[in-house]
Amino acid sequence: MKIFFALISSLGAVVLLTRCGSPAAAPDENSGLFEQLDAAVTGISFANNVKDSNECNILNFRNFYNGGGVAIGDINNDGLPDIYFSSNQGSNKLYLNQGNWRFKDVTDEAGVKGINRWHTGVNMVDINADGWLDIYVCNSGDVSGQFRENELYINQRNGKFVESAAAYGLADKGIGTQAAFFDYDLDGDLDCFILNNSFRPIESFGYDRNIRHMRSESGGHRFYRNDNGIFKDISAAANIYGSEIGFGLGVSIGDVNNDGWPDMYVSNDFFEKDYLYINQKDGSFKEVIADAMGHTSLASMGSDIMDINNDGWLDIFTTDMLPEGDYRLKTTTRFDDYDVQQAKLRNDFHHQVQSNCLQLNNGNGSFREIASYAGVEATDWSWGALSFDFDNDGWKDIFVSNGINKDLTDQDFLDFYSAADMRNKAIEKGFSYRSFLEKLKSTPIASYAFVNQHDLTFKNKAAEMGLGAPSFSNGAAYADLDGDGDLDLVVNNVNMPSFIYRNQTSEKKKKHFLKIKFEGDSLNRFGIGSRVQVFAGGQMQTTENISSRGFQSAVEPFVYFGLDTVKRVDSIRIIWPRHQYQTLYNLAADTTVTVRVSEAKNNWSYQQPATVPLYQVLDSSWIAGNRQHEENDFIDFDRERLIPKMISADGPPLATGDVNGDGLMDLFMGNGAGSSARIFLQQSNGSLKQLPQFVWDQDKQSETTGAAFFDADGDGDMDLVAVSGGNEHAPGALELLARLYINDGKGNFSRAFKGWPLVSLNASCVVTADVDGDGLTDIFIGGRSIAGSYGKAPGSALLRNTGKGVFVNVTASMAPELQELGMVTSAAWAVLEKGEAPRLVIAGDWMPVTLFHFTKGKLSKEKELEESAGWWNCITVADVDGDGRQDLIAGNTGLNARMRADADHPASLYVGDFDKNGQSECLQVYYKKDGKPYPFNLKGDFVAQMPSFKKRVLYYTSYAGRQIEELLTPEELRQAQVLQVQEGRSCIFYNKGKNSFEKIALPVDAQLSAIYAVLVKDMNADGLADLLLGGNLFGLKPEQGRLDASEGILLLQDKKRSFHAVSAQLSGLRMPGEVRSLQVLPRVKDTLIAAGRNHDALLLFRKN
Repeated sequence: MKIFFALISSLGAVVLLTRCGSPAAAPDENSGLFEQLDAAVTGISFANNVKDSNECNILNFRNFYNGGGVAIGDINNDGLPDIYFSSNQGSNKLYLNQGNWRFKDVTDEAGVKGINRWHTGVNMVDINADGWLDIYVCNSGDVSGQFRENELYINQRNGKFVESAAAYGLADKGIGTQAAFFDYDLDGDLDCFILNNSFRPIESFGYDRNIRHMRSESGGHRFYRNDNGIFKDISAAANIYGSEIGFGLGVSIGDVNNDGWPDMYVSNDFFEKDYLYINQKDGSFKEVIADAMGHTSLASMGSDIMDINNDGWLDIFTTDMLPEGDYRLKTTTRFDDYDVQQAKLRNDFHHQVQSNCLQLNNGNGSFREIASYAGVEATDWSWGALSFDFDNDGWKDIFVSNGINKDLTDQDFLDFYSAADMRNKAIEKGFSYRSFLEKLKSTPIASYAFVNQHDLTFKNKAAEMGLGAPSFSNGAAYADLDGDGDLDLVVNNVNMPSFIYRNQTSEKKKKHFLKIKFEGDSLNRFGIGSRVQVFAGGQMQTTENISSRGFQSAVEPFVYFGLDTVKRVDSIRIIWPRHQYQTLYNLAADTTVTVRVSEAKNNWSYQQPATVPLYQVLDSSWIAGNRQHEENDFIDFDRERLIPKMISADGPPLATGDVNGDGLMDLFMGNGAGSSARIFLQQSNGSLKQLPQFVWDQDKQSETTGAAFFDADGDGDMDLVAVSGGNEHAPGALELLARLYINDGKGNFSRAFKGWPLVSLNASCVVTADVDGDGLTDIFIGGRSIAGSYGKAPGSALLRNTGKGVFVNVTASMAPELQELGMVTSAAWAVLEKGEAPRLVIAGDWMPVTLFHFTKGKLSKEKELEESAGWWNCITVADVDGDGRQDLIAGNTGLNARMRADADHPASLYVGDFDKNGQSECLQVYYKKDGKPYPFNLKGDFVAQMPSFKKRVLYYTSYAGRQIEELLTPEELRQAQVLQVQEGRSCIFYNKGKNSFEKIALPVDAQLSAIYAVLVKDMNADGLADLLLGGNLFGLKPEQGRLDASEGILLLQDKKRSFHAVSAQLSGLRMPGEVRSLQVLPRVKDTLIAAGRNHDALLLFRKN
């Protein structure tokens, strides 16, 4: 969207917006769980029609198609929820619920049509605490600042309202989007956060980190404290950002850290980060998004806070603009270039991904973003994010309203109108906004209805459920409009009638429910902010009574719980905003329970139970010296635009050994190019102290990607072999030489040249073993890649120890199959059968897990494990199940990435010199949800890497929706090398004996991010092998997202061979960042765990 408005600015079409003052029939709906009711049935004929003009159109008013909202509540206290719609240019409408699905338009007599201005967000809230809902309306007005005051309609209890915003201090003059009312300071009354947008052109800002701290009069979010019924702006004192870059589109309220004080999530459009405000309990908030979330949506729109997995912690969902289908993705989407993204980060803007985000609460102040795993990441140009239980099964589902009246990001259109000749023509002949807009497509989009599958995943069932009508839908709200115990849905559309959906769960599925009505205290009659937990059928559900939800909308101040087949509720716990609580027991289902704060006699304690974690992190005092790994600034994408990920930042490796002969294990940590490797000597008290040596400085031009201690020269001490990588240099470069360092027995190392072969390859790993059974330790070096030619198989190497520190490269003679093995990432030696020689187990990128064995004088490929081709990052061998045989544990990309693969839907990599320029290219192909395989890369990167293909795909429409066979010629396809991936999950391969393996995927927690390191150890002293996993991958282009959902994963094994994840707060093993290596470091009385992180500090943990 930013590109569109930058184009408009370049055409010189920006004019000041002055006062902005025929619906198409909705298509028939299929019958399903929801039934769309037309105006003839309901009497609701509202349509938010927006008509452009010279003075007011999308070219000079960025939010022209943002649409209106919906508020639902019982405004006349007759027990039936009523509906209020906001209209951008016309009259707002209030419909009185008369029962039996009949509604009456009472707008004029009620006096709530709005004053002629651009109406946006709406709320029903009891402002004056008289027990009657009032109506609050946000407005955008015009650029000059006129007609922007928000409106407050006070309920006169006789069917009429009086506008009184100024009298209450709520006539805010910002570019209003929405308001949220809640008791932030727990003084009993409702305070108000007002979400504003900005009129200033986004390209006028640059990426100035200081703008965020400059308070704006026209734009900027604001916070109003309720002081005895009058609202006072305390934004600065409350630490609320109020700048012009706060392009606010969503606000959600909820106690996300379970301390009893309401917090806020604010969704900002464009480059400004979202804000997560944690209530400080002293009248202020602290914004913590950078610490709490690895990334957020880029163009964040609507949001909602809910508990999606029924664990008692509130999660957060935000919408964005990522299309699901290949055609829309490639014709309407353009991602930031990698360098633009990095420029934002350098200027204190947070990591952003152009997709919906589902932030799963970790319960320790941090969140894991799992939208791709959950299947909710792509819903096109989306607005509303609304979570409620569609089918009363006891789990929160997600509804997304979406669509925009004009395809503002149509890439062919933007390229055409950004051409210099078009700009000149506009300057010479004048610019016609109508001619411009007529050339823009108008594509209604079906809303999404994601049904919770109870396992952190969702399935879109909009079409099946009757919610799939294509539209331009914006605000939406839910309520039980007919009192039958299920939640109905109301949607506000642009330039078409609103949707009224009747939920037929009660009739069709006979699922049970419980409805909670609140009678609060004198200043908060509807109990806004109360938390309710229902215990029924062996599970707990948690919901908070917050009205403002989704996009520009508000729901009825009740809470609902689906009970599935449960007919009686064990108990419900109600915690009121000021911490009074009550518990009700043994309640019948299918009833409305009225809860009263006057009956809550005790105060709830939010003090979390004290726990002692299994491990604790050691502070910096335990490591004397530089523990920071520094990655050099090399960007793989600058040389290979089609490479799927950065492979130049895979360090540091860790290795352990007693280097000075004192009986204590010491630690080696590898380096990034330009910095030095280092050895830390263990001291008598168990601390580590860096041992500076010139030899490490001497070789700092080489990036160390693998290291191993072993006795190379037979003198009884630990020498070190280190291999070099980084994807920067071509094979043969001095920087890529494998290195052998000889120990003098006291921990002083010198580099060996005599008797050491020149092996220069872009390596990933090094492992040692006696390959040929001669009693001498040999070396395997895994080749990671050929710089500039991702996908081409690099060579790996086998170095044979001939004694006395002399090694010979015997790859060609003894292991010729290693010469073009593939992109190896990890290797290990494993004794897979008792009494047999060790096998070499190799894993790699776009490779199967492969076994090599030494037979007849050669190291030969023995087996590729069935359906094991993956994006493997690491492999570890250990006897996991205690049967005496070594099993294989392999870390993969996981299932939270944009590109997925399985045996039925393999991902493919086509490698070849397609443009005949002497350099190979790689084209990724993956299956989309329509069951068809498409190239992953967008047209921009495709033609930038291969300019000669531009005529072949001149337009975005000629590239989009086409499969690889339609883009490459038969000859190009025939000459291409094709690699495949059938497994994206991190797995255990259980050794069943006789060279057979059983593949079992690790639990869900291990699939939410890329795994790069695995440590097998009995962590809780129960005699069973447990798994500690580390990973994450940040080196991805913006269209790939960011794999950052791991903060270290401890999987404890039970006696049934099942693994269960332990939270970081219970394990104590919190390892944020890109973990690349894990090592056990024994001490005299205990054992440390060391974690090496890319471009981050070394971590040490000890057991409590």
